[in-house]
Amino acid sequence: MKKIFLIICAAVFLAGCGSEKNFTAGELLNVSYDPTRELYAAYNERFKIHWEKELLKGKVVLTQSHGGSGKQARSVIDGVEADVVTLALSYDVTQIKNAGLIRGGWRREFPDNSSPYTSTIVFLVRAGNPKNIYDWNDLIRDDIRIVTPDPKTSGGAQWNYLAAWEFARRNFNGDENLIRAFMKKFFENAEPFCDGARGATEDFQSGTGDVLIAWENEALLSKKNSPDDYEIVIPSLSILAEPSVAVVDKVVDKKNTRELAEEYLNYLYSEEGQEIAAQNFYRPRNQKILEKYQEIFKPLELFTIDDAFGGWVKAHNDHFADGAIFDQIYQRRRKTPNMGI
Repeated sequence: MKKIFLIICAAVFLAGCGSEKNFTAGELLNVSYDPTRELYAAYNERFKIHWEKELLKGKVVLTQSHGGSGKQARSVIDGVEADVVTLALSYDVTQIKNAGLIRGGWRREFPDNSSPYTSTIVFLVRAGNPKNIYDWNDLIRDDIRIVTPDPKTSGGAQWNYLAAWEFARRNFNGDENLIRAFMKKFFENAEPFCDGARGATEDFQSGTGDVLIAWENEALLSKKNSPDDYEIVIPSLSILAEPSVAVVDKVVDKKNTRELAEEYLNYLYSEEGQEIAAQNFYRPRNQKILEKYQEIFKPLELFTIDDAFGGWVKAHNDHFADGAIFDQIYQRRRKTPNMGI
């Protein structure tokens, strides 16, 4: 009887081990842009519950990487094995696609052109708005110092640039000489650049400059953390920023993580995912949740990059490629890295 009992116990143990094989641990790396740290820290906690407890898919390890969107895209192209990318602009994802890591048609893989939340560009100023900054034309005054990241490395900085350019275009009736003069003065007023939006925010918070040209979510987060120190100024015109997400096909096929990666991005569109986006100051696509947060997300006049600039590829080639308009109007001054040990 004792022998039979041991055989039964062994059989139960082995059966249990067999079932555990269906719950293989998964690992996913999300390479994202600079200001999404808090968003994906919160989202990853909820997604783990969804994957492990609701879908019963087993343990999962989620890691995230952040930096200027352009630099992050280059890191993936150069070998960082991201399962998914959640970047500031579609051009950066297209560059990864052009490197052979993402298949064509990626913008149709998920709803809303694979952009699960939106944002825009606003101004963050000191409490009381001591320099009386209300719109883009105030930023070219001689007494104004601007904080904005580097358009060569930061997707947010490119949104900033294009929003300012379109304001000037409309105010100068498309006269490119006047637009360029406006943009030249804009960047003459800029402090030396950081690589990414979060670095620019930290510079402004440390006392640099009079105004931060910021992602709306960065401005709202700063206001939440230090309500007595800052004010948010909504300009008369801004740009509809649509950060992009994509599965890095070559990586997930190599690692056998496609199911995990696809579910990770799909879940951003769920009510839970959209709620987390709104709580972290990104405008959700879900209209019901957007209305719930209408006191936070103020209405403003927005234009799209497709309507104003012919899409991201054309905008990049015209403005941000080597030797393009940005290089022509700006004598580059970047923030000197701290070399102290």
